[in-house]
Amino acid sequence: MKKIHITLFSVISLLFVTSCDDYLHKDPIGLLTPDNVNTNPTLTSVQYSVNSTYQMLASTLNLLGDWAWDDGTVTRNDFVVYDLASDDALKKWNPDGDQPWMDEIQNYSYIASNTAFNGFWSYQYEGVSRANLALSYLMDDKIIEAVGMDASLRKRLLGETYFLRAFYYFDLVTNFGDVPFLIAPIKDFEDAYKVSERTDKEIVWEQIMNDLEDAKGNLPLTKFSSESEPWRVSLGAVLAMQAKVALYRKDYLGVLSAIKELEDKGFYRLNSNYFDSFSQYHEFTDNEVIFAYDHKEKMTPAQGNGLCALLGWGFFAPSKSFIKEFEPNDPRLNLTVDVEKQLVYKILGDLSNKNQGYDDAPSNKVYIRYADVMLWKAEALIETGKVSDAIDIINEVRERARNTVGVDGETKAPAGTLPDRDRLGSKEQAWEWLIHERRVELGLESHRFRDLKRWGIAKEVLNANGQAFTDRNYLFPIPQKDIDKSGGKLIQNPGY
Repeated sequence: MKKIHITLFSVISLLFVTSCDDYLHKDPIGLLTPDNVNTNPTLTSVQYSVNSTYQMLASTLNLLGDWAWDDGTVTRNDFVVYDLASDDALKKWNPDGDQPWMDEIQNYSYIASNTAFNGFWSYQYEGVSRANLALSYLMDDKIIEAVGMDASLRKRLLGETYFLRAFYYFDLVTNFGDVPFLIAPIKDFEDAYKVSERTDKEIVWEQIMNDLEDAKGNLPLTKFSSESEPWRVSLGAVLAMQAKVALYRKDYLGVLSAIKELEDKGFYRLNSNYFDSFSQYHEFTDNEVIFAYDHKEKMTPAQGNGLCALLGWGFFAPSKSFIKEFEPNDPRLNLTVDVEKQLVYKILGDLSNKNQGYDDAPSNKVYIRYADVMLWKAEALIETGKVSDAIDIINEVRERARNTVGVDGETKAPAGTLPDRDRLGSKEQAWEWLIHERRVELGLESHRFRDLKRWGIAKEVLNANGQAFTDRNYLFPIPQKDIDKSGGKLIQNPGY
């Protein structure tokens, strides 16, 4: 059974550039092209097809290309398109002319050819494409029988891969709107032509929800899908993602339903100490992290957190606005960044400079943790009129924060720090408290920008911060490279 695995951005190159050499130059790691199609998959290759689908969630350097700054693919650049685009972060501690395309994201002077969007788009579609290949193997009874895969393993891997495809499409649809839609490997040029144009976002949303439901039905009813590999997608991750999808679609009853199901499992709770979610010494032993990418050092090929290298070059600093947001003595500020030493602890995974400049650092990338889910629930409760219950949740998050130990591992905040909010506060007050709490609790975790957009306040907030956000910026532009190569089949978002 011959299947050709080609990602969307490669498909468009195949169709519309004249030189075959251009297409074959520096294929991404893990990309199977018509010249190296796996016609006889083995048990190992089927399992690898799933494992490689995770890879596009990594912050490892040069997964796509070789120091391809001009393509925006040196690393997964969530910190650029989410954190720099918000009012939380600056490109560097000391401004300079390095990588000016990042400055354009921050000050909203970018155009569709900005490499940030090409890189972001490439990572998501490479992830989708790998998921499609893995699913094509796992759903083929003849292949599964031929490789001798156990039925329970097959079921679990299906659940993981459905989740991952939904996760990548969530990033695409929430940032670009209507997007090209692939749910099977590209087999020929006819297929390629069909997917080189955009599909209504509602169809994509429906696929995301269907994939998550399929994932839910295939994963074991345990905290970890695999005790020996706790980094894998779990049932908890699926339930949390279902809640997040409902939140973005303003289905607040759906949010509460999914979170109740997650709570009933009893898998997660807030860690006693705030930084345990990010510490490289507590990975997969803490109580709060629901889904994270497992960076590992000294592996071949590399699997480390390459963002730590960028931190060593002075990238990624908190904004004055972000620092000012914290209330007096809030321990979360110093556990997030050390302004004097110019360290971003949440990325480093260690409350020192140990990993700064280390491109193979083992610090994980946390995508979903329970505090985030709790604040989704608070938001849904506010929207459904249960304001006091929402404030109780906000206070629970604040209680953990004021009782956590500081950078020295011992000292706690002085009495009176982060007092409880009045549970009889109004809906308007509760909203202000929620917006504040999400910013300080989840700071520099790549949530703020999409929060501002889905709340409809991005223009107001970012303009007040001196950033020239306009209505067009609620969606990213489709990468100009893909628009050009499609010969007009891909239609640009309005205003670009």
